[in-house]
Amino acid sequence: MPTKSLFYIYTIGSLCFCITFTLIFSNNIDSFKQTPTMAVGIKETFYISHGSPTLSIDDSLPARHFLKSFRQKVFPEKPKAILVISGHWETSEPTVNAVSGPSETIYDFYGFPDEMYRLKYPAPGAPDLANKVKQLLLKSGFDGVNIDKKRGLDHGAWVPLMLMYPEAEIPVCQLSVQTHRDANHHYRLGKALEPLKEDGVLIIGSGATTHNLRLLNRKGGEAVAPWAYEFDNWIKEALNEGRYEDVNEYEQKAPHAKVAHPRPDHFYPLHVAMGAAGENTTGELVHHSWSMGTLSYASYKFAEKAE
Repeated sequence: MPTKSLFYIYTIGSLCFCITFTLIFSNNIDSFKQTPTMAVGIKETFYISHGSPTLSIDDSLPARHFLKSFRQKVFPEKPKAILVISGHWETSEPTVNAVSGPSETIYDFYGFPDEMYRLKYPAPGAPDLANKVKQLLLKSGFDGVNIDKKRGLDHGAWVPLMLMYPEAEIPVCQLSVQTHRDANHHYRLGKALEPLKEDGVLIIGSGATTHNLRLLNRKGGEAVAPWAYEFDNWIKEALNEGRYEDVNEYEQKAPHAKVAHPRPDHFYPLHVAMGAAGENTTGELVHHSWSMGTLSYASYKFAEKAE
């Protein structure tokens, strides 16, 4: 075969290879761009006000739209697992659930629309994470840490998560609160759990920034009760300034603390998220809205102070 013909064949073959390689590489880049980055280490923790269980179906609630946009606007990384501290699980000692397989959806609310009881969030359990939570707490001096292998996810966990991560594919476990203990106890719980972030675990406290169900304005109206506004605003300023010690002493220092939280169950998850944030951090308000005049949906991101 003439040398010139061999040269043409080689040139055309090389050109085809380059075009094919370029197309494959371009497609891989596009696929990579469309896939959320799997978090290796997470710096932030969050406190989400989940408010009423109707957050699961009521499109009129601004907090619902905030949570649905969470991955796009607030936290685009995909966590390896999620630990939720929910105000709806109270125990005498710290307890973490360790479910193998899909988690049961717990309907711990009464008298709501039937469609809410048909919702499911079968996220896989996270027994390995649960065991690590237990070991970290024991290492930090907490005695009597328990593991529950049967309990699923209460609505303090599955309602916000079904909006934030609707695919229900990320492993989830819950940690309980101890309402007979104080805020400092829960802050120390959080500090003990801080190393989990290095493993790509997203730590979320789930409660309500104000939570007095007896004083809800069920007749409607947009006016916010003065006591609710003053407490909510005090918390916002204290977190923004990194005054965590004041927040730990909120019952003595915050205005209307006992009115805002007759029981601390929905507030202690904030202290855990705050403790897990670590040193030199502040709380940034990432969403704020009101419902029924006294129920604040204020939600916070805890991250390193801006330089």
